[in-house]
Amino acid sequence: MESYGFLSLLPPVIAIVLAIRTKQVHISLLFGIWLGWAILDGYDPEHDVFALNKALINGSFDTIEALVNVFQDAGNTRTIMFCALVGALIIFVQRSGGVEGFIRHVNRLLHRYEQKRAGSNRTVIQLLAWLTGLLIFVESSISVLTVGALYRPVFDDLKISREKLAYIADSSSAPSSIIIPFNGWGAFIMSLLVAEGFADPFATLFHAVAYNFYPFLALVLVLIIIFFKKDYGPMIKAERRVAETGKVLNDDAQPMISDELTDVQTIEGVTPRAYNMVIPILIMVFMMPVMLAATGWESAMAQKPDASTLRLVFFAIGQGSGSTAVLIAVLTSILFAMVFYRIQGLMRLGEMVDLTLKGISGMMPLALLMMLAFAIGAVCKEMGTGPYVAEVAKAWLSPHMVPFIVFLVSCFIAFSTGTSWGTFAIMISIAVPMAREMGADVYMTIAAALGGGVFGDHCSPISDTTILSSMASATDHIDHVRTQLPYALTAGGGAALLYLIIGLMG
Repeated sequence: MESYGFLSLLPPVIAIVLAIRTKQVHISLLFGIWLGWAILDGYDPEHDVFALNKALINGSFDTIEALVNVFQDAGNTRTIMFCALVGALIIFVQRSGGVEGFIRHVNRLLHRYEQKRAGSNRTVIQLLAWLTGLLIFVESSISVLTVGALYRPVFDDLKISREKLAYIADSSSAPSSIIIPFNGWGAFIMSLLVAEGFADPFATLFHAVAYNFYPFLALVLVLIIIFFKKDYGPMIKAERRVAETGKVLNDDAQPMISDELTDVQTIEGVTPRAYNMVIPILIMVFMMPVMLAATGWESAMAQKPDASTLRLVFFAIGQGSGSTAVLIAVLTSILFAMVFYRIQGLMRLGEMVDLTLKGISGMMPLALLMMLAFAIGAVCKEMGTGPYVAEVAKAWLSPHMVPFIVFLVSCFIAFSTGTSWGTFAIMISIAVPMAREMGADVYMTIAAALGGGVFGDHCSPISDTTILSSMASATDHIDHVRTQLPYALTAGGGAALLYLIIGLMG
């Protein structure tokens, strides 16, 4: 791969800066993609020259081709389909009265608790949202979707900002997925460890978890914010806005979900029942590990033919396809909801088909954003952004400082490229041999690479999990990034400090 050096940083960094400054995420990402391909088409690394005319014309055509090529990857296509189909599920549970029933049920429970402890409702519901995200560790996308769908109406009712909901959903999804790796995350990381020569990648990963400071700090910080009610940064303004005006969004906010999906009313004359919402979502959550096991079973049987059934199941979950699992999970949930509501006489087939199309159309901005996120990730890979940053960082390293520097580099790569898995692939292949060669702690170095990748997944504007958190919470994407970033930087700074102290102590 040719090296584009510093130029490889420009597309993702400029796209992120533009998105935060202008709040036009789609245009900013598209410009970043075009800039990347313009550099690829017009710059000659060997002769250090740049052909402007060639770059402008060919870069434009290659940008279009790159957007089309996103769908050549089956995993990308399945993820985008999942994002679109989520709209159908959201509109179903609202129209059936499931959301309204859930709100009434939760309000009754909160009223009983409020009688015992005055003023505690907001704390309890935020804690429940955090706990829900933590427990659904099988897939970060399912986690943020579930937290958003279940708790958004209740947060609105209790006058808690949607930015706070997006923060809680985002901060409990990727961190829990990396700490409890019985999922696609664990499978991917273990495959990288096998490539580095580890005979027992499962044991290696669990040894590294103890040093993976960032996800633990991110999870604990949410609890501190919830219990001590000490927001800081832009989140203070968001919470004050809701408390004083009742507005769950800024006046100029552009929610990641269409008003058509958030303003759906319960069918007239239908008694709202919480189970019309809870059961379809539980089925989606249940189907996730089932499909991970199903898609990974053949591989598990080939690699562990003599293992017990229980060990095979866990190993198969780790080998499964995450994109296939989330797509089948949401499709199963939608089909169940259709049958379930038809049996109750709530909807006819024609209405359900219309609602499905309406729900998908409401999610088109999100699907488009996911396509752009995948495309900018592809151009960063083509330009070698990650390897360039990692190569530059090698000059700073001393044995005791390896985990500290690896963490910082992983954070930067993940934030710039918006992909934690891509960061894992880049940094594990560089950091492990480096740690062995320099005599650094291998487990801590692996943990630092993983923690830095989770940081980027947690707060990068072009990360799929960050985008889905904004969607599930129906908040403005840049407002979510702005309010969450100070918290992510706090946890990231704490993790970096721990790696630095340990390094200085030798």
